[in-house]
Amino acid sequence: MKHRPRYLDIRRIRLPLPGVVSILHRMSGFLLFLGIPLMLFFLQESLSSSRGFASLADALSTFPAKTILIFLLWAFLHHFCAGIRLLLLDMGIGLPLQSARASSKAVMLTGILLTLALGAWLW
Repeated sequence: MKHRPRYLDIRRIRLPLPGVVSILHRMSGFLLFLGIPLMLFFLQESLSSSRGFASLADALSTFPAKTILIFLLWAFLHHFCAGIRLLLLDMGIGLPLQSARASSKAVMLTGILLTLALGAWLW
């Protein structure tokens, strides 16, 4: 008789890269959902008056604000790239294990490189 663990130790589980990309896709979608009210508030403030625009520009020029915006930018770019990957997988493109791993690497690398490029441009 095999002795099975009584609990699941999350710290010991090693997900393959496609699993990590899938979880990050869900997390980035959740972050984007939470970021929508913040972005709508920023839009409202920037369009309300020239004073509102200036105060928002001052507030967003701080290091913590820029860091949050860069993180939301990564969430958007990763979610976008992973979503395209999932659409291709749903169409049957890239289903073999090697292709799935390669597309996962491409999603991670593309999301990070686009975030660095756009983040440096916006910083």
